[in-house]
Amino acid sequence: MDPTAVQPTARPRHLWIVGGLSLLWNAFGAVDYLMTQLQVESYLSGFTQEQLDYWNGFPAWVDACWAIGVWGSVLGSVALLLRQAWAQWAFALSLVGLAGSSLYTYGLTDGLRIMGGAGPVVFSVLIWVVAIALFIYARVMARRHVLR
Repeated sequence: MDPTAVQPTARPRHLWIVGGLSLLWNAFGAVDYLMTQLQVESYLSGFTQEQLDYWNGFPAWVDACWAIGVWGSVLGSVALLLRQAWAQWAFALSLVGLAGSSLYTYGLTDGLRIMGGAGPVVFSVLIWVVAIALFIYARVMARRHVLR
């Protein structure tokens, strides 16, 4: 064994809590992504035709950004629970995907109006806050050698 190698520190209890809650949170995003992509009628029945047309009209790069955002965050959560340092990079990748899909929705199209105003915007801000917090948390845990 290399005596200069940094040994991981003990797993703090909050790692389980944050990892578990983040996996639960990101699982909701994964379900939303899958139900929308698979066009599950019972799931989509609560949306207007304009909203459905908007989602179905996403260019491939927006679908890719959405997928990267969703699945990057799910992988980051799993990596946290497995104490893997690459969790920080999975969360960083999810932020890139989130940035792309947000740019399209709020900057390049009339997504703000189509999505229904303030409620979805508040939820989008919450998604950003959680995604940034998870990235920072994973980065700190990796620097403290909690993640290996």
